[in-house]
Amino acid sequence: MKLTRRQVLAGAVVGVVGAGSIYELIDQLSGSTPTRAAGGPRPPEQHLLDGIKVVKSDGVEVLVPPLHHEILTARVVADRADLHDAQASLADVLRGIDADYESTPAGLGVTAAWGLPYFERLTPDALRRYLPQDRRAGKPVVFDAERFQSDPANTKLESNDVAFLIRSDMRAHIDDATKRLRDSKLFELTSIRRGFAGGGFDGSRSLPKQMAEAAQIPGADLIPETSELYLGFTSTQRAGMGPGQIANFETLGYVDFRGSDYFVHGTHMHLSHIHEDVEAWYLNFDFDERVATAFRPNLDVKEGTQTVRQGPEDVSTTADVHSDYKSSGRIGHSAAIQTTSRLDRDVAVEGVVYPKGTAIPVRADFNTLDNPFMWSVNLDEIGELPAAGVHFVVFNPTGDDFRRNRRAMDGQLPDGTIAFTPQDRNQGFNSILSTTHRQNFLVPPRRHRSFPLAEL
Repeated sequence: MKLTRRQVLAGAVVGVVGAGSIYELIDQLSGSTPTRAAGGPRPPEQHLLDGIKVVKSDGVEVLVPPLHHEILTARVVADRADLHDAQASLADVLRGIDADYESTPAGLGVTAAWGLPYFERLTPDALRRYLPQDRRAGKPVVFDAERFQSDPANTKLESNDVAFLIRSDMRAHIDDATKRLRDSKLFELTSIRRGFAGGGFDGSRSLPKQMAEAAQIPGADLIPETSELYLGFTSTQRAGMGPGQIANFETLGYVDFRGSDYFVHGTHMHLSHIHEDVEAWYLNFDFDERVATAFRPNLDVKEGTQTVRQGPEDVSTTADVHSDYKSSGRIGHSAAIQTTSRLDRDVAVEGVVYPKGTAIPVRADFNTLDNPFMWSVNLDEIGELPAAGVHFVVFNPTGDDFRRNRRAMDGQLPDGTIAFTPQDRNQGFNSILSTTHRQNFLVPPRRHRSFPLAEL
């Protein structure tokens, strides 16, 4: 019997990793884990990690994220009558994890993010009283996800009760935390999402390059040897990531807590999965066009550069984006988003000054070979073969703040819209990205991370 190309490739992947998951290759290919600083006292935020290493790439400071990532999405098993007991049980589980691991990549980071379906089904009265409001948008800080202009018509808007983001340099630490959460019997899993991060900042072959080759992703041979991401450019520049507590609900003054401090030190989390057409990116876009697409048109960057400076002094304004469009007929991904994702003035908060041009979103996205998830309760949606993509995780001061940034990616800027056909080649990355799933979540502060509002 003659095998199809898909069957041949599937067999090749199994040959590489045996009967187990392809993610078993991560530790084999990554070499030694990064040296990490010790963690300090746990912050009141549960979405922030200590001990993030900073290195230089092309003369630019870059953050080195945790090596392993896993997201569990789930439905809460408890009903309202059981909610207090469930809250105490999960709190015990999370305290036990905290006792065993410091909150650094060398230890373990666990972030519990709660979806509207949980609140609306199990704590509806408390939600009406305590849900903070976005002053700029005149709406709650979290609301149902939406499809954006460049999203496919079949992008699924999810309705999970909870998502656990689990991060560590050590796979065993994640496995332990996952087992404790599953053994609690408090949840029915709806998906497991895995991935990795690891650029070749020391000159070695990067993990995304090696993993893509092992999985025989179309276009894997075209990925630069030391690339942090499949698409070739560095995404974790220190100046491009929101610093410290900037994405907290309380920091920038966007949020009205309605007389309660219950959600102070909390934030909003958006979670999505995005397929990336690696082969089309490298075959159809030469280096200059990749720079124009990823950053901005007319940007002079030396051939082969992976880390393109994106500090406050490099931020594009709406006028810059319009000017670039007028001269080139295109917008750049970073430039368009910077019109909404960077501070438009200096902001001082409790003795900390965030300069104009500072990034607001705190991103925690990571490479994946899930198609679109490693496992799903909907087994029919899992593809046969690994696929290049990203699990996009980002923390913003409000849901509307994320929405503004995502709309800007499509050319919907603060001063008006630059119209494109959806997924137009000239509309940033959109022609080679395909979002499969989206959901918005509320991330409570650490003190209320277990079944928030249940006690009220």
